[in-house]
Amino acid sequence: MTSPARTAGATRAADPNRKQHRSPKAALEWIALHAFAVAAALLFVLPFVFVGLTALMSDSQSLTPDLWPTPFVWHNLVQVWHTPGFPTWWRNTLIYAVLGTTLTLLSSIPVAYALACFRFRGRTVAMMMVIATMMLPPQVAIVPLYLVWAQDFHLTGTLWPLIIPMAFGDAFSIFLLRQFMLTLPREYLEAAKVDGCSDLRALTKIVLPLMKPAIAAVGLFQFFYCWNDYFGPQIYTSENPAAWTLSYGLQTFKSAHHTNWNLTMAATLLVMAPVIIVFFFAQRAFVDGVTLTGVKG
Repeated sequence: MTSPARTAGATRAADPNRKQHRSPKAALEWIALHAFAVAAALLFVLPFVFVGLTALMSDSQSLTPDLWPTPFVWHNLVQVWHTPGFPTWWRNTLIYAVLGTTLTLLSSIPVAYALACFRFRGRTVAMMMVIATMMLPPQVAIVPLYLVWAQDFHLTGTLWPLIIPMAFGDAFSIFLLRQFMLTLPREYLEAAKVDGCSDLRALTKIVLPLMKPAIAAVGLFQFFYCWNDYFGPQIYTSENPAAWTLSYGLQTFKSAHHTNWNLTMAATLLVMAPVIIVFFFAQRAFVDGVTLTGVKG
């Protein structure tokens, strides 16, 4: 005969809806952890909220300590968009970001595939040389590079000096993609080779479908870099306002409207909006790519 105590214990264990009682120490730890998470979230969100609220204020209210727009001036966004040159800056930035990201992926994926999946003498040295290029700041070589683009190719004043180098790979992207490829089971590639697949077919049919998180992460990193790049456009496009990007044009806009903080914040909001939207829709793939990259070295 089953004892009543054992029957009650079995009932509690079998009931999945029965709440587990926490000890006072565990409850305090839970409260402290979530309080810290909420505080950290507010710390990151509040600057964006401040920019958004200030962008919707009137000229006079933006110079006061008020934090809430009364009334909401939505026309500020329209006024900024119709500022001479702003749509051109937007178009140039989109071209730079899309082409730069596409060329970086097309050039970096084959290099990462070769360094991760091929067995050849000097592979480790080649990877070390790729990583070593990340130690050299771009400012170190900017003078000779500018002379090459200006005197030999005559492309200064355009976006091409910023876009063309991305067709030759990016060290950081190659490193991330290679680290992710090292986590893929080699049995897939070996089975493909047995079936007669070439290296190119194995890359396109087997490796790339498995690398979607890593490709999304690298693509977002490169897109954000191109969208926010200020140094490159300042060096190569400053002489031609028709080739300015948003990051460089925003500085000029701020200088022209230094007392109109509402318009400056509205312009800043329009610059940030695409980045926030892209990250919002691709954050899951981005987090998966960053998390899974570098598990095996």
